[in-house]
Amino acid sequence: MAGKPWYKDGLRFECTQCGACCSGEPGYVWVNDDEIAALAEHMQMTIDDFEHKFVRNVGAAKSLVEYSDGDCIFLDPDTRGCSVYEARPIQCRTWPFWDSTLEDKAAWKETCDVCPGSGVGKLYNFKQIEARRKEKSV
Repeated sequence: MAGKPWYKDGLRFECTQCGACCSGEPGYVWVNDDEIAALAEHMQMTIDDFEHKFVRNVGAAKSLVEYSDGDCIFLDPDTRGCSVYEARPIQCRTWPFWDSTLEDKAAWKETCDVCPGSGVGKLYNFKQIEARRKEKSV
């Protein structure tokens, strides 16, 4: 593709902490060893205990476990807030600026349809979006 992507003028996003991005269909929240260690420390658990309780192997990769309805294990069912927000994985911190949501305008529109914070609020410039997008391929 010649030139900058379709979102070259920036995109708006302001997290409403609604939990929509943490719930719904089953999926994966990919975590690496550093993220697992940070989450375990945040929860005052050993890494082994944390992994045994909250991590599943998916091939050679690791993902957080989910409730049977697809909700993230750390999404509080009452408040709909993240119980590990301060230590949340990169995948969570970079939402909604993922490869899959930035693929084209239609993908971004779908994101805005399910996430009330996407398309509104703070304007992120191209450089800020790219920095987040490049932190982790999702």
